[in-house]
Amino acid sequence: MRLRFLRRSLLGRRLPAIAATVAMFASGAVSAQAPFPARPVHVFVPYSPGGGVDILARTLGDAVSRKWGQSVVVENRPGAGGVVASQALAASAPDGYTLIVVASGHATNPLLYAKIPYDTFKAFTPISLLASSPNILPVRADSPFRTLGDVIAQARAKPGSLSFGHAGNGTSTHLAGELLKSLARIDIEAISYKGGAPAINDLLGGQIQMSFNNAPEALGQLEAGTLRALAVTTASRSPFLPDVPAMAETVPGYDTEVWWGLLGPAGMSSELAAKLSRDFVTALNTAEVNERLAKLGASPIGSSPEAFDARIHAEYEKWAPIIKAAGIKAE
Repeated sequence: MRLRFLRRSLLGRRLPAIAATVAMFASGAVSAQAPFPARPVHVFVPYSPGGGVDILARTLGDAVSRKWGQSVVVENRPGAGGVVASQALAASAPDGYTLIVVASGHATNPLLYAKIPYDTFKAFTPISLLASSPNILPVRADSPFRTLGDVIAQARAKPGSLSFGHAGNGTSTHLAGELLKSLARIDIEAISYKGGAPAINDLLGGQIQMSFNNAPEALGQLEAGTLRALAVTTASRSPFLPDVPAMAETVPGYDTEVWWGLLGPAGMSSELAAKLSRDFVTALNTAEVNERLAKLGASPIGSSPEAFDARIHAEYEKWAPIIKAAGIKAE
């Protein structure tokens, strides 16, 4: 009788502890299965505030945060053409809570820098190609050049007599000019500036005859009539400048653009990458985001992780011979 009493007494004391343990494991299981994201997501921007990448990241971040019910925190981490922010991402956990919006220079950085602290093709998980925009070849409104053909004709008649401005060594605007030189077989001096705005200032002042610029930098001057666009750098005409010829109309095979894409750290699960891709592509297709992109002269794309991975590799292969031939190094 006393033995049965002791057993019941001990069992009674243990039941609360057993119940607490069960509750703890049950809570852990629920927490482990909580839908992503369960806390704020941080998105690195490898450039200063106010530029195209920054605007795109913040616009998409706002749209996605409403869908998720979680904050998307955009962090500007400029430096070394995107290397600083990319290195920080590469060292992050592949749990989806740290991402980066990169520009097309991400694919060419290994060609421009003697050494970078990560492997461009192994240190990241591609998520989606987000949007793209043409570069523009503007001249002053009073320029004697009326067409790209006029520029090519003078460059061939007087090699080295012309120059074009660009936003810095290895930038998309620099490479756009080098691609023209390569395909048209002409000699035009490349003048490097610390950004597109100073190049436009010298173009307006007559120090250079032309420049290659990102669309957001040039659209205001084009609309004001102080500059005139000779061509856009994409293979076909831009919906934002339908009356401006594409480079390929004069130089067959010419095609380049600025693109922006979303990456996570290496090791991210395919399921998580696919979810992030779907959510950001959904945001890209909203009227709010499309309207903001139109002001940048950009078009939404939205792709699978696999398609974006293929684009990064293709971009590297495309520019490798041109960068090597021109001897371009990052500043």
